[in-house]
Amino acid sequence: MIFRRAIAVAALLATAPALLAGEIPSDARRSGYSFMGSDTRAMQDDDTSNPGMLFVLDGEALWTKKEGSADKACADCHGDAKSSMKGIAARYPAFDKALGRPVTLDQRINLCRANHQHAPPLPFESHDILALSAFVAHQSRGIAITAGDAPEAKPFVEQGRHLFMEREGQLNLACANCHDDNFDRHLAGSPVTQGQPTGYPIYRLEWQTLGSLERRLRSCMSGVRAQAYDYGAPELVALELYLMSRARGMPMETPAVRP
Repeated sequence: MIFRRAIAVAALLATAPALLAGEIPSDARRSGYSFMGSDTRAMQDDDTSNPGMLFVLDGEALWTKKEGSADKACADCHGDAKSSMKGIAARYPAFDKALGRPVTLDQRINLCRANHQHAPPLPFESHDILALSAFVAHQSRGIAITAGDAPEAKPFVEQGRHLFMEREGQLNLACANCHDDNFDRHLAGSPVTQGQPTGYPIYRLEWQTLGSLERRLRSCMSGVRAQAYDYGAPELVALELYLMSRARGMPMETPAVRP
């Protein structure tokens, strides 16, 4: 699958017009939802048909489950997520003053587990971390993204921008070559979107499960035949922060559905 995708990427760029310069203007930025077919849109729009909502429901149960040696639940500190978590995910990745760097929503959940529940971290891409992240992010559905606004986050946004523009891998391609320069085209039968991260964690039909933005980024890196960063790597966090800041003002959609 990765090899076939790499060939498709090369073919896409070979037939594309000369690469454009600069980022997509803010007023021209579009959610991946706008690139989807009517069936996929309908699946996302109907909560009874959206498979990502099963993770949201599991996350709601985990929210009230007591964990760790502290025997505390998320709800013991944060109360009703419908009010306490409203707008929170729209600000992540967020700068953590104690750590001196930005952290993703998944990392924040694990920090809370360690510091307040005295519980072990949930593995990246595990069902429970995705369920909790989806549940929290779902409370921000419809709220505009504001990530990257903090002054302390600016150097990390710039780091992420550099990574987005930097060519890598055996195909010598950057994220921008597809998502800034060639959106509205097709790659291996799927639409090339602008890469706006409005609906993560998302349910991908290709995966047949929910997945994080880090999983998607690692997949793209493998697609251009580059060495993917490890989950939680500072580079992936910076890239996620840049993508979220690039989508500033766009509404959250979690859980989105994509091919």
